[in-house]
Amino acid sequence: MERTLHPHLAKRMVFADASGKSRLSQMSALELVRYARDGSGLEPKDHRQRDIRVLDVYGNAATGRLEMNDWIDYLHMARYEGQWLIINVLWELKSKE
Repeated sequence: MERTLHPHLAKRMVFADASGKSRLSQMSALELVRYARDGSGLEPKDHRQRDIRVLDVYGNAATGRLEMNDWIDYLHMARYEGQWLIINVLWELKSKE
């Protein structure tokens, strides 16, 4: 995972707090790598969903959508020093309905 993230990555989510006020949660590339290393967010293999779609590419910029069991990531990627890296992620938890 670390090789796919730009060091200045920002992973963000907008959510409502207990009072209903909008809040912004943010995670850095380092925090995301540590989170993954700890096994957080890992689903059993027979319960994993990974649907990945490239939505658009133009020059050195691209946007994609990653759907997992419990969340959806919208990714902004850039070709940086010849390698595609994830620069920004805006994500949303799926409802438990």
